[in-house]
Amino acid sequence: MLLLLLVQLLLLNHIHLLGYATPVVMAYLTIPFHRGASRVGLLLWGFCAGLIYDVFSNTMGLGMATGTLTAMLQPVLLNLFAPADAPDDLRPTMRTMGTQPYLLYVLLTMLIYHTVFYALDAFTLQNWQVTLMAIGCSTVMAFLFVLFVQILLSSIHSSREQQHTRK
Repeated sequence: MLLLLLVQLLLLNHIHLLGYATPVVMAYLTIPFHRGASRVGLLLWGFCAGLIYDVFSNTMGLGMATGTLTAMLQPVLLNLFAPADAPDDLRPTMRTMGTQPYLLYVLLTMLIYHTVFYALDAFTLQNWQVTLMAIGCSTVMAFLFVLFVQILLSSIHSSREQQHTRK
């Protein structure tokens, strides 16, 4: 969590694609929770991650609201894309869910997060085109970042498995 927060605060918060979109990857903190995770623990996790983001980004509650909402919706979204015969302790990864369901799960989570984040940030429909552009670009950038992290983690996991089989 701390590493992702540092990347978000020190790197990603300074990326402004076309002057509108900034990828907020805080929703990724709720994505890897297993299927049977405690709802209260998940909500506290999303709230605390959002609080830390708000404190250092000066976003006045946007992070807490979107983090808590994403944490609340995570079990629903996971059940929507998880295989029907998946165990209760399923950890969502490309390997356990399959590539397409996992990518759809991540994309929908990021879309919901950014839609709520930028809708609350704008709090008006006066410049709805700008808000839609920010939602779309930020969702795509955050999705690509999460995809990169997932591929990196799975390659590290694969290389460790290969090292264990050699021994």
